Amino acid sequence: MSRKFKAGQNAVYPVHGVVEVQGVEEKEILGSRKAFYILNVLESNVKLMVPTDNIESVGLRPVVPKKEVKKILDILKEENGEIPKLGVQSWNKRYKEYADKVKSGDIYEIARVLRDIHHLKKVKNLSFGEKRIMENALSHVVKELSIALRKKEGEVNSQIEEIFS
Repeated sequence: MSRKFKAGQNAVYPVHGVVEVQGVEEKEILGSRKAFYILNVLESNVKLMVPTDNIESVGLRPVVPKKEVKKILDILKEENGEIPKLGVQSWNKRYKEYADKVKSGDIYEIARVLRDIHHLKKVKNLSFGEKRIMENALSHVVKELSIALRKKEGEVNSQIEEIFS
């Protein structure tokens, strides 16, 4: 099931976050012609090239549809998220699990990471790495939801802050 993306369309590229598809270009590499999506990472303005026949394996996907936003906000509102058993699980094991979930690009997993780290923050001081993961997860969620809802990032950020207050 190969997806097609059009110029001007937003998509999510795991690790990089929300990207804008700028178009498709053909390049000759090692004697064969190959089509590439040209992507602009919205967060950093970095340009990426992804082979059009490779999007499934790299996880390039459409932005979550507007009708799914409520599910994501409900995840953030859950009071009984998975708070790690402190003392049982080391901070670096937690960090790796969180980082892997954020890198997956799955908006639902990223929302769970954001929720869980927020709950963890209530019971202990976060490590530098946990703070970075929380900021990264928040940035991913805010960017994607702002595009899905066609709202400014500040509005979405305020909505999330309200959930956590």
